[in-house]
Amino acid sequence: MKKLVLLFTALAVLSCKENQSASKVEESTETVKDTTVKEREYVVLDSKVLNTEALWAPFQDALEKFSEADYKKVKALAFEKTIPEIQEAVATGKLTYEELVLFYLSRIKKYDRNNELSLNSVIALNPKVLDEARELDQAGKESVDRYSIYGMPVLLKDNINAAGMPTTAGAVVFENNNTGDAFITQKLNEQGALILGKANLSEWAYFFCNDCPSGYSAVGGQTLNPYGRKIHDTGGSSSGSGVSMAANFAVAAVGSETSGSILSPSSANSVVGLKPTIGLLSRGGIVPISSTLDTPGPMTRSVIDNAILLQAMTGLDPEDEKAVKLAATKTDYVKSLKDLDAKEFLKGKRLGYYKSYEDTLYIQAVAALRDAGATLVELERPEIGLPQFLRVLNLDMQKDLPAYIAAYGAKDLAVKDLNDITAYNKKDSLVRVPYGQGLLYGVLADSTSAEEFTAIKDTLERNGRQFFDEPMKANDLDAVLSINNYMAGYAAVAKYPAITVPMGYSETNQPMGLTFIAPTLSEELLLQLAYAYESISQKRKTPGDFDE
Repeated sequence: MKKLVLLFTALAVLSCKENQSASKVEESTETVKDTTVKEREYVVLDSKVLNTEALWAPFQDALEKFSEADYKKVKALAFEKTIPEIQEAVATGKLTYEELVLFYLSRIKKYDRNNELSLNSVIALNPKVLDEARELDQAGKESVDRYSIYGMPVLLKDNINAAGMPTTAGAVVFENNNTGDAFITQKLNEQGALILGKANLSEWAYFFCNDCPSGYSAVGGQTLNPYGRKIHDTGGSSSGSGVSMAANFAVAAVGSETSGSILSPSSANSVVGLKPTIGLLSRGGIVPISSTLDTPGPMTRSVIDNAILLQAMTGLDPEDEKAVKLAATKTDYVKSLKDLDAKEFLKGKRLGYYKSYEDTLYIQAVAALRDAGATLVELERPEIGLPQFLRVLNLDMQKDLPAYIAAYGAKDLAVKDLNDITAYNKKDSLVRVPYGQGLLYGVLADSTSAEEFTAIKDTLERNGRQFFDEPMKANDLDAVLSINNYMAGYAAVAKYPAITVPMGYSETNQPMGLTFIAPTLSEELLLQLAYAYESISQKRKTPGDFDE
């Protein structure tokens, strides 16, 4: 079997130092033999900053009372279960939301820090989450919709503001960035979700250092992949969100993407990740790279849970210019999945796949969809570049990060812009920037006129849409099929949504994802396609060392 080992990155277009085309970098692959796989060596593994005693202090008494028998009871009802299945257990009195929280806290404490199985995927815990769970239990659960996020423990990537926990973006300079809620956090709270804590990430969403591994942050340490600790990459920058889902540390997680930062860690950790149309979900209160390309998105173990989480976060944020301009109509993403018959749905669907992708798992996924009734059309990959992609991120971050600090950051932050941040980091570089901060220096060095910047963005969007639109229109396609985050850069600049679903594992147990991409505001269709493929393939499996 030909091995294509994707060098998963949060912003895959950033993995080389020069301003190359996004397509070449995001699809960087190498052919390896299984016998060459060995443990990676990291400059930093465990956090030198995180206070684990303080992290666990609010839960110590409750966890001591949560017996092994309690854990096993909840595990039978919640482990690898979907939200509807968990809600059914709660509704019938077999499970409480408090027990559910204690189950996930127990798993995080057992597996996530300072032991031979540590994953370093959780960076903060909500000290009030047990009290909030008890309040929901007392409120009564008989009328709760089985397809609701109500009472479900959710982890947020730690660039998303949530009251009661600092929003660090993984950076020491932000370790006391105590804020209010981001807009999407407010929406989750309104729907009754339990914010369990924050997930680790590639620091500054991986727009930070030239040579650091994905999943590293100074605050959270090095996130590790449960399917091969120190062997397989976690993907990034939403590494903690992907790893925590794979290891069953919460019901659902929220990531964010600029170019590949949801698709990469989702596929790397065998979970479902949706990168929505830019503007469908608010970016308000999220530490930014690029207001042009950033978006949060749901990361879950199943497609139905992904739809539930997406629906819970939607809502028009009048302060988000992209959201206002998009003006998306309210859609019931869950309803269209409840009674979907995979084979019946796939009949008449036309999907494009790329013959240049010779990965065995991809070929098998294409065959499975064809056998289930879909029409599969072989495509040539268009020869279209993404010139000056990196500069969009540079130029946006120059203004967007200071704007976040001013509008959403803690009022007592000692830094106001990137000059302040890079100067702060240099004062203790071994702890704060062990891999350097080359990309931040690149941001500071870039400049252009407003007219040229607009022209760069227009060219990129035009090229991105042409990359997908020409073959889709010529072949009357509903969507195209990719692998992992191979086309993340094109989807990013086109502002097109994409969803990745587990499609299997290599001989070294490296997860791979089948990725569906379609035009703007095709989330409902993408969720249906992903649900249909998930139904006929059932490829996800629990990482072996984390199933107890």
